[in-house]
Amino acid sequence: MPSLVEKAERLAALHTGARPLLLPNAWDAASARALADAGFPAIATSSSAVAASLGYADHEDAPAAEMLAAVARIARAVPVPVTADLESGYGMAPAEIVERLLEAGAAGCNLEDSDHRGGGLLDPERQAARLAEIRAAAEVGGVHLVLNARVDVFVREFGAPAERVGEALRRSRRYLEAGAACVFPILVREEGDIAALVRGAGGPLNVLYVPGVPSLARLAELGVARVSFGGGLHRATQGLLERLATRILAEEDPYQR
Repeated sequence: MPSLVEKAERLAALHTGARPLLLPNAWDAASARALADAGFPAIATSSSAVAASLGYADHEDAPAAEMLAAVARIARAVPVPVTADLESGYGMAPAEIVERLLEAGAAGCNLEDSDHRGGGLLDPERQAARLAEIRAAAEVGGVHLVLNARVDVFVREFGAPAERVGEALRRSRRYLEAGAACVFPILVREEGDIAALVRGAGGPLNVLYVPGVPSLARLAELGVARVSFGGGLHRATQGLLERLATRILAEEDPYQR
């Protein structure tokens, strides 16, 4: 089993290939094993999927301890690097975020600039300072954690639509300067907006694959470095389970195709 230092180095290297890193999102050890066995070189967690599997709502309704325990179970279950979705950090200080990530065996994390307690978006300078502190604490800890800085301009519908790319670029550049390895303007869909972010962000770009986003092949052509799937795989799996349950209640064979 590779060390955590090696896993973090491997995860960072996966952002620089000729094709995007396709990063599926797991919610428990079983789903993580299935994805690793399928051949994915790294796995992410999904906060919405993990929270749902634990009986909580998304957006920091779940206790940090339970979310990180789930990350630890996932990381133990697979030999590939795991990056953890930590939402906005659950109120933890930067040093504690790093300590808990390393204890869980995570090679990286998502950290978003939504303010789940006060509403809206965090000030970008405040968020950049926090990312810089996390980067410094990780270096002290001896692991070059891969920080994926989520930019929530699009999901929060921040400002006028015509201004969102510019604001996303401003935040992305600042977060990369502060030590993020990748930026994640979640729910950007339009090809022109994605192209502008790839050109102007100044570092690797993560796109969430949702309906309306260009194809995986087109995202590769645009220069996207990383494509993740959020809670989509979990929702699809839940949908299948619901259909099977309906068949059982109708006294039908749930396994018949």
